Amino acid sequence: MKIGFPKIFRSVGWAGIVLAGSMRYFPSVLVRRRARADLFVQLYSTGIRTLPVMTVVALFTGMILSLQVGLELARFNQEIYLGAAVMVTLVRDMASFVTGICLAACVGSAVAAELGTMKVNDEIDALIIMDIPPFRFLSAPRILALFMMAPLLMFYSTIVGTVGGAIVGATQLDVDYGQFMSSAMSIVKAKDIFVGLAKSAAFGLVIGTISCAEGFGTTIGATGVGKSTQRAVIASFLSILVIGYMITRVCYQ
Repeated sequence: MKIGFPKIFRSVGWAGIVLAGSMRYFPSVLVRRRARADLFVQLYSTGIRTLPVMTVVALFTGMILSLQVGLELARFNQEIYLGAAVMVTLVRDMASFVTGICLAACVGSAVAAELGTMKVNDEIDALIIMDIPPFRFLSAPRILALFMMAPLLMFYSTIVGTVGGAIVGATQLDVDYGQFMSSAMSIVKAKDIFVGLAKSAAFGLVIGTISCAEGFGTTIGATGVGKSTQRAVIASFLSILVIGYMITRVCYQ
């Protein structure tokens, strides 16, 4: 798969057009009854249907963090700070990254494949012929759903990850559950929560935009659908890493 700067610039420009065109219809999606019904369907697909995967990933992320950090803290007899270390890592970065990666893999890929299939089957062209804007009918509800659900899923991932860390602390590192939670709650600040929520919202917006842009740009039949889905997932992962670093750098410099 060849990647060049002109192709990257074209892809970024097209994604910007999709985002701008979709944001234009956000108010109507929230106001019109039929559009709200479509939005609720996307909210369900984005949030409820991803909970099993999100739960497992967040739980074991917290458990791995707790185990690795706890083993190092035990070398200096500082296990009392285990809860603080796990909580601050989850709130500032890991919970939002876990949320973004799960959404890109579970939802973004499905959006790209769905819209790509519609494109190669000329269903999107049919909408245009019927004077139905594809951005309003297809991309706006999906992007808005990802933007709205990502912060909620990030908050859920933080709670599940913290519980997983507390379980490892209590069963393997001799850190009392109450002591773990007390240390965790003492370190977290409002700024950390707001930054984590803002970061996950940005991830949701980017994932939705990239997935819809790749879906709308699909060509060459079934092969094109597969390539569009692959590009959507890869671009979403890379964007999550870059944007996550940039937000952290700006907020904690």
